[in-house]
Amino acid sequence: MQPFKILDLEPHEQHHDPKDYAGALPRWCPGCGDHSALNAVQKLCYDKQLPPERTVVVSGIGCSSRFPHYMNTYGFHGLHGRAFPVACGVKSRRPDLHVFVVTGDGDCCAIGAGHWIHALRYNMDLTVILLDNNVYGLTKNQTSPTTRLGEHTNTHPRGAVVPPLSPLTVALGITNTSFVAQTVDWQPAHVYNTIRAAYEHRGTSFVRILQRCPHFSAHIFDAPREDPSLLLFMEHEQGISLEPAKLQKFPNRMTHDPQNLDEARAIAEREDIYPLGLLYRNENAVCYDDFTSRGLGMPQAERQVAIRTAIDKFVI
Repeated sequence: MQPFKILDLEPHEQHHDPKDYAGALPRWCPGCGDHSALNAVQKLCYDKQLPPERTVVVSGIGCSSRFPHYMNTYGFHGLHGRAFPVACGVKSRRPDLHVFVVTGDGDCCAIGAGHWIHALRYNMDLTVILLDNNVYGLTKNQTSPTTRLGEHTNTHPRGAVVPPLSPLTVALGITNTSFVAQTVDWQPAHVYNTIRAAYEHRGTSFVRILQRCPHFSAHIFDAPREDPSLLLFMEHEQGISLEPAKLQKFPNRMTHDPQNLDEARAIAEREDIYPLGLLYRNENAVCYDDFTSRGLGMPQAERQVAIRTAIDKFVI
């Protein structure tokens, strides 16, 4: 008699097609910049052959936060401003998963600002995409933290009176931040290359995408869309590249070392131009998931002993 053999139940290698990552039909308005980000993430998943069952998209509330519904992966459509703690929780218990966080300028920079700051400081291995259209689009044109001075909205019909928050300068001012980049939705090749670089970086990769809301804020980006000289393309061998033919479309270019934090902050503070590319990367930043993942493989009996030992310390 042949000896009993344990069946191999591990999933076999499978090649995924692009359609394997497409979820529900997107219900964003035609012309919304969110489509560009969705296409880039789906293409990245295909190019990297990320297993859908090992990929998670987490969001909060807003037009951008419909994203998990349009990905055929695991997803969590959470509470307003609470995408980061959910994503950090997922990563701490399942470090093997590929976790994307998609958020908006209200979801991230207003109600979720506290979680955003500490997520950058924790630097867990997350790919964060901020879709910034400078307005609350889902609730129909209220002022957001990034709305510019003088912009007319339903909450400020005579024009916004408080200077906008800059997501780039905030991110670059947080201790242990490890990756900050910016791109624009009307340059799909650059959007893809930026998100790919963010995914390949180990740590919290923060990507701000300037994206047009066709109903309420498309006009805000008319000038840089029509005049590429208003975009500052940052070049470096460790930065985000483009094919030579596409690069020629950007007459305004500079060499910027993404390890130079002071220069990155100076570029982010400029108001005369839109920086495009990788502002900062620190591969030596501490990753908090290196600590939260400890003990995950501990047998149940050992866990019970450890818990009892910890509780016994409080016995009087």
